[in-house]
Amino acid sequence: MTLKIIVMVVVAYLLGSIPSGLWIGRFFYHKDIRQLGSGNIGTTNTFRTLGPKAGVVVLFMDIFKGTLAACQPYFWGISTSVNPLLIGLFASLGHTASIFDHFHGGKAVATSAGILLAYNPPLFGIACLIFILTLVLTSMASCASIIGITSIFIIAIFIHDWILTLVAGFLTLVVLNRHRSNISRIFSGKESMVNFGLGYYLRQRHQNKK
Repeated sequence: MTLKIIVMVVVAYLLGSIPSGLWIGRFFYHKDIRQLGSGNIGTTNTFRTLGPKAGVVVLFMDIFKGTLAACQPYFWGISTSVNPLLIGLFASLGHTASIFDHFHGGKAVATSAGILLAYNPPLFGIACLIFILTLVLTSMASCASIIGITSIFIIAIFIHDWILTLVAGFLTLVVLNRHRSNISRIFSGKESMVNFGLGYYLRQRHQNKK
């Protein structure tokens, strides 16, 4: 059992470490996404700098690597002994500190969502709805990401899933830490927005009145 756990942890970390945005940009667009936009290798910056097609591919790759990592206990037939969340957690850590990117990485949002998909698909659906609703209202992917993962942490407390509470709480702290500069820009009114939604409409209306 111990050897299996070690193997799953290593595999989860390596899966999470795959720098999807960096590799997609380098191999298909001949661009280093770290030198573009915010410099982040995640989904949002990929959308903004490489376009929707690359952004969607990176989104699904980042979700899938979290899901695949968390599914390992099911593959081994030991999910009753080893909680998939605890294994999947290492995929999120790999995403934020990738061995393939000098231990730099993304903000762990999509990969963490993938872990939730493997563990509890209905909660994953709820998280997606919260993310989409927040994105439409604020037009800020950073705000949607923060509220989305924080909401799962709160829901986990209410449904008394203490392992999910622990993992979601830890990942909430990771996401908040990785979004420090975004949070500062949100409060100063300078955060980047997607070009749709209520927040974008209100900002454009305000600028047009000047």
